[in-house]
Amino acid sequence: MRAAAAIVSLAVSVVLIVATSACDQDGSESSSARYGDCPVTGHYGEFDLSPETAGALTVKTTLPAPGWWNGDTPDSIKSGYEYCMAANIAYRSGLDRLKVENAPFPEVVSGRTENFDLALAQITITPERSEVAEFSLPYLSSTLGVLIRDGEKIGEDNIRDVRIGVAEGTTGEEFVEKRLKPAKPVTAFANDPAMVTALEAGRIDAVVHDTTILLAYPQKRESRVRLVGQYRTDQGYGALYPKGSLNKDELDRIIRQLIDDGTLTKLSAVYLGAAFGQDPAKIPYFTVDDGS
Repeated sequence: MRAAAAIVSLAVSVVLIVATSACDQDGSESSSARYGDCPVTGHYGEFDLSPETAGALTVKTTLPAPGWWNGDTPDSIKSGYEYCMAANIAYRSGLDRLKVENAPFPEVVSGRTENFDLALAQITITPERSEVAEFSLPYLSSTLGVLIRDGEKIGEDNIRDVRIGVAEGTTGEEFVEKRLKPAKPVTAFANDPAMVTALEAGRIDAVVHDTTILLAYPQKRESRVRLVGQYRTDQGYGALYPKGSLNKDELDRIIRQLIDDGTLTKLSAVYLGAAFGQDPAKIPYFTVDDGS
């Protein structure tokens, strides 16, 4: 499921470099590069990649994605869960630069993007996507949240009777169309801000999208929306690699290490916790008639 969908149709790239001195966690001198505001852990150059661009890790994503990539354009990003995850991958691979490229989400998950090492865009692993791309092991579980306007009474009993908005090309769109099967037409949006704006303006009545993305919107100043429920999906986010990637095994080892040594847990607490503003586990779980 997505991930924030794109606000631009052309990929934009920038190399983010901040030079500084750095030390490995054991105190030894290592890289002289720093990746925005991200803390890095582990051992510099422990793993060996064959990157698309010499000396850089090229990462595709879809902006905006607050909490995950803090900034609206590649050159403004200095922090965020997935940005700093990429920074740690680059560091442990001995790569001193992150080359961030912004691309429309449907293009990323359909295998229509090229010349990158991995994509991190809150991408849910699905069998269909695995036919056109490679995936890492899941690094975070995902659910589908239901966002409505303040003052409205919409829940699992009547959600099929309202106008629902979804993000184009996401598993949320597929879930609504194939599982919920609402009585009214579903509206697909090319980007998340436009979708939430339509909800606030009354052009749609509810949004079904990744809980971890929607949680950020009620926290915004003067927000008029709230999360009322979520659907279990038994799915997770994975890093997407180009089909046939020669780096898959090595990248998988790095991501497994980031999970096992607690690095990703710490990044979640720092960046997603601030964006969420609430514990997603305490949001009520909705069901659909087929017993999900």
